[in-house]
Amino acid sequence: MSRLPTPPPDPTRSAAGGARVAEIGRVFLRLGLTSFGGPVAHLGYFRTEFVERRRWLTDAAYAELVALCQFLPGPTSSQVGLAVGLQRGGWLGALVAWAGFTLPSAILLVLLALGLARMNWYNLPALGALHGLKLAAVAVVAHAVWGMARSLCPDAPRRVLALGATGLALWWSGPMSQVGLIALAALLGALAGGSSTAQVEPAPMADAPRATASEHAGLRRGMLWLLLFTALLVGLPLWARVSGNATAELLAVFYRAGALVFGGGHVVLPLLQAEVVPRGWLELDGFLAGYGAAQAVPGPLFTFAAFVGAARDIAPHGWLGGLLALVAIFLPGFLLLFAALPVWARLRHLPWARRVLATVNAAVVGLLLATWLGLLGPSISSVPEAVIALLATLVLWHGRVPAWAVALSCALAGSALAVAR
Repeated sequence: MSRLPTPPPDPTRSAAGGARVAEIGRVFLRLGLTSFGGPVAHLGYFRTEFVERRRWLTDAAYAELVALCQFLPGPTSSQVGLAVGLQRGGWLGALVAWAGFTLPSAILLVLLALGLARMNWYNLPALGALHGLKLAAVAVVAHAVWGMARSLCPDAPRRVLALGATGLALWWSGPMSQVGLIALAALLGALAGGSSTAQVEPAPMADAPRATASEHAGLRRGMLWLLLFTALLVGLPLWARVSGNATAELLAVFYRAGALVFGGGHVVLPLLQAEVVPRGWLELDGFLAGYGAAQAVPGPLFTFAAFVGAARDIAPHGWLGGLLALVAIFLPGFLLLFAALPVWARLRHLPWARRVLATVNAAVVGLLLATWLGLLGPSISSVPEAVIALLATLVLWHGRVPAWAVALSCALAGSALAVAR
């Protein structure tokens, strides 16, 4: 049986491996430049790219990764991207995937913090374009939900479970709701016994290696990653307190934010406000300006850390402060992912784990459906907007137009609609 991605041999040792890493870089750079709409929309873009277009993953394997990453603290979409890069190209592939998806928005936000980019987000065409990107997100998530439901909810019990997860997610909101619902679905799967879900096999990931005795070494490495995560979580604040070092304080604040946040960038931004503004690193107006810009650029919302690190008055700031803050906020989620992957690769072959996979995958479909329903109200307020979202969904369903082109078309349509009003 196959397993979740663990680091293969360094792919750069062969020409084919180098080509694979280059392909990872191209794919994730394009996603980093075009993936507007927030974490859930990112997961929709990822599914279109990795499951439908390139077939790097099956729907079941993709949902498995999404569920695992949603259960861990940190930026879910970035963790999924990192795991895909790791599986396709080893450690270098993971680094290239993260850089391609993250650096475009991080660079834009650092430039904004340094005053080198004077972007007016408040004129009508710009506001219309941003709203058009919300409509694109509605289409992308709808396309992902439909495709995943077809493969992951093939029978009545899992359809009922998915709908139940949707209802609970709409009723129970908050940063811990996703984790709680996934845990509840896992418990139902473990208790399912001889139901139909017990026969579900873990879906293979593309090019995933066979399980071998090296899993023991993977488990040992996972423990080392977990120890490193814990050591930094405890050690960085101690270093900052004892030394009074400004760099240590910067690293400690952003590492703690990345380590203790469930639910992605929308949750981490208010938490950073409570850390940054009282320390005097930024005035509230500057913080809110960066907050708005972070939601307007593509890529992960965690890149807002780069804005704060670059804009603060205390050294290190500028490019160095932005880089340190960016690495510090992403690092804990990645360390936890590296710790969890080999453990899950070991467990997922067991019969009870296969039942858990079936129910968790159905719950993931329900969570995405709830998120899609939550997008409709803020995104669609008129008949023309509904038409734009519907046309975008149909185009994606047809499958011949890439998601980034659909997003660009929606942005142009939203801009034209705003000017015409």
